Amino acid sequence: MGDKYEKMEKVGEGTYGKVYKAKDKETGQLVALKKTRLETDEEGIPPTALREISILQMLSTSIYVVRLLCVEHIENKSGKPILYLVFEYLDTDLKKYITSYKKGGNSKSLDPELVRSFLFQLCKGVAHCHSHGVLHRDLKPQNLLVDKEKCILKIADLGLGRAFTVPLKSYTHEIVTLWYRAPEVLLGSTHYSTAVDMWSVGCIFAEMARMQALFPGDSEFQQLLHIFRLLGTPGEEEWPGVTSLRDWHSYPTWEPQNLAGAVPSLDPNGVDLLTKMLKYDPADRISAKAAMDHPYFDSLDKSQF
Repeated sequence: MGDKYEKMEKVGEGTYGKVYKAKDKETGQLVALKKTRLETDEEGIPPTALREISILQMLSTSIYVVRLLCVEHIENKSGKPILYLVFEYLDTDLKKYITSYKKGGNSKSLDPELVRSFLFQLCKGVAHCHSHGVLHRDLKPQNLLVDKEKCILKIADLGLGRAFTVPLKSYTHEIVTLWYRAPEVLLGSTHYSTAVDMWSVGCIFAEMARMQALFPGDSEFQQLLHIFRLLGTPGEEEWPGVTSLRDWHSYPTWEPQNLAGAVPSLDPNGVDLLTKMLKYDPADRISAKAAMDHPYFDSLDKSQF
């Protein structure tokens, strides 16, 4: 990896390439190197990639988005150019954070004030992306990095290629989790909006509150059934146009359950906000910006953010 970084270990497979932990030899700073699979042609880097990199750089002006420090353009042994994206390094993500919290015997729930703070930061990061016209489309606890010392939550894996499609399988062929995927995407809608991210935010909120996934489906069909069993099977009344979505079938009819029962540790304001994030009709779902003004956050000292 050139002479600038010392590669340490592989820390993951992002949807779009391998990620390594490395050290900047000059400063000693730890970084995450994301090797991008860019089939560069004779002309160099494809313009779509350049456009996405400039979007990443613009988004990383928020501290709630993982910071892209620089881009290194390095030729491999066969003289093919490879792009490495150099990000700030954080050693844990929200999924690991929740798991280690449970292992510490605190299985009840995260501290309600921490849930409130993390959710506010997540909404702030998502609002920042949306205000620049960028959807994440694959928000999940594994993609939210946590700075444990400062209690800061950062959105990661705004990967290359997001401008086009939701990855169904990551290129390493592991199935991409469906647990946080919005019902309109599961039902084959091709026109989605920023509301797809807010559904994911709702699922993540519930998971922080109850320490386990709200809708842990293992196929698109099962995923929908998990959602319908809790929130009721949607019809044209709650969600105009739902029955004409590409993958709509006739599903068993379930009545909506009381959402508060699924997240016993949330106060009534928290349940109200969650309800607004999990609205079926994407047009009814609360936006990230509006969520930040919800009474659930009234007790939070927002000046710190």
